[in-house]
Amino acid sequence: MPTGTTRIRLRPANTSRVPFWGQLAIGLFWLAYVLFGILSDTGAQDYHFLHWVFLVFTFVYLGYVLVNNAPIFGTQSYLEFTPGYIVHKNGLFRPKQVFAAENIAALELKPMVLRVRQKDGEIYALNLREVKGKMRKMSFREQVRAFAAKYNLPLQEVSPTAAA
Repeated sequence: MPTGTTRIRLRPANTSRVPFWGQLAIGLFWLAYVLFGILSDTGAQDYHFLHWVFLVFTFVYLGYVLVNNAPIFGTQSYLEFTPGYIVHKNGLFRPKQVFAAENIAALELKPMVLRVRQKDGEIYALNLREVKGKMRKMSFREQVRAFAAKYNLPLQEVSPTAAA
């Protein structure tokens, strides 16, 4: 299957206490403050080089905020169904979680969570609130069903209407 049909894009989990626009505003305020300090000649003393250091830190911070919250380098949060594996990537700075079909004991598909039970007793809960859109949610559910059927994995499914 082509990658475009097996990869489900996720919205970033908004676990930050300050929202994206707030982080961006803080960074821009910090940038304005540092530039004002550089351009003003008052206080140009021995520690004037610190303005340039803080300017570099400002650009690093703004870059981090943009890269972590905006899809600059493509889709960074996704669930992908590959032959024999389920791959979960939860952001640019987080490692991939790879679940091999041979190591999966059971799948539980609930309205807002996919639980992957491993044969070694580990349970991984993948938050489905990150799946965007109604069509993507339906596509995701179909891909989970197909994956479970292909690899003869027990699938316990709770329908969204029964949970309401």
